Amino acid sequence: MRLYNTLTRKIENFTPLNPSHVGMYACGPTVYDYTHIGHLRKYVGDDILRRVLESNGYEVKHVMNITDVGHLISDADTGEDKMEKGARESGRTVWEVARFYEDYFWQSVGHINIQRPNIVARATEHIKEQTKLIQKLEKNGFIYITDHAVYFDISKFPNYTKLSGQKLEEKETGVREDVYVDKQKKNPQDFALWFFTVGHFKDHTMKWPSLWGEGFPGWHIECSAMSMEYLGDSFDIHTGGIDHIPVHHTNEIAQSEAATSKPFVKVWVHHNFLVVEGQKMSKSKKNFYRIDEILQKGFDPLALRYLYMTAHYRDGLNFTWKSLEAAQNALNNLREEIRLWEQPKGDVGQYWQRFIEAANMDLNMPQAVAVIWEMIKADLPSDQKSRDLLEMDKILGLGLEEYLGKQIEVPEEVMKLVRKREQARNKRDFKESDKLRHQIKKLGFEIEDTPSGPKVKATTM
Repeated sequence: MRLYNTLTRKIENFTPLNPSHVGMYACGPTVYDYTHIGHLRKYVGDDILRRVLESNGYEVKHVMNITDVGHLISDADTGEDKMEKGARESGRTVWEVARFYEDYFWQSVGHINIQRPNIVARATEHIKEQTKLIQKLEKNGFIYITDHAVYFDISKFPNYTKLSGQKLEEKETGVREDVYVDKQKKNPQDFALWFFTVGHFKDHTMKWPSLWGEGFPGWHIECSAMSMEYLGDSFDIHTGGIDHIPVHHTNEIAQSEAATSKPFVKVWVHHNFLVVEGQKMSKSKKNFYRIDEILQKGFDPLALRYLYMTAHYRDGLNFTWKSLEAAQNALNNLREEIRLWEQPKGDVGQYWQRFIEAANMDLNMPQAVAVIWEMIKADLPSDQKSRDLLEMDKILGLGLEEYLGKQIEVPEEVMKLVRKREQARNKRDFKESDKLRHQIKKLGFEIEDTPSGPKVKATTM
């Protein structure tokens, strides 16, 4: 198995620290707002990575955090806490906000068949682990304290930008005058480990006692403390979005390695963005789509999962309703094909081998999906095809076994409309024919016109 490692900037053979076990930490949601389809692409990517690892025989310990405190509006420790903002805008308490949006997150990932991590770690439930890690950094001489926060001093950590490859001067960015900035910071890139509930944060709802004063943790310290708590000082894989590279993951590496003097993570896996109709998703543009909108428009949410697999995880993906409809049609066709197949027999064959080779080459799912369609057209016994496809679906996560060998019963009501449509077509009354096609589609079926006559298929649209 080979993976692109952001740290080394190349595709490498994957060899875990423990020969048969893989420790994998995935940056989870900040639960202050609704999970959207851009977020879901990343979590499907993590799920596929885990499934590919498991198909290679590894036992995966998958840990994911829930950020329910400490993530400020800007990743550079400026602005207000996103959780406090979410509470103010929704009229709920900050604790209610956290649980409401966490529940929505789990509902969303459930719709697209994402496996739940082995361990889910909420930041608010790991304050002790975070303060212990800050104590280690203090002992090792990496912190300083201002009136407002405890900071990590990046000047003490050599090669701070090794993950991003940036120069420090490239990281310096201007900050709006109306945004809070601690003027006592030594370096613009120094980052907060612990904020005090004074001044700008005096009304912060979530707060805990600490050796340095009452306050709450910074966003970056959470992931280091929780990942090392469950996976050890060094572990195999850390995932996140490409937006995490220059600040969040750079800071995680610095504080973790400064505390332990050990390499933090072996392989960094970063997922690219999803855009909508070529534009960044935003509420103001009215292109901020959640799983709710997918369902409301009559799509099967697994069509969204299929769509994600048509692009490589390191490439951008442009979401359009037309592309989702194409993914839905492909998924429907796949389901219809396997309804005619016999139950699997024997061992996996050449198409499974080609599929897993594609998946093992830096999770090349577009190539893996192409192998499936090649297999479907191949002159092979259907029991061999189903044997390979069910093995493939352990990675795809499309729930295909439910459809294998199960013919659909077309209600007489639908068949009457099909016959009427054929009559209209024979009379070249295409307006009536299209009208009947839409009626049939509303009843959950669609028609494929073939030389031997109309073929009726089930559809969710």
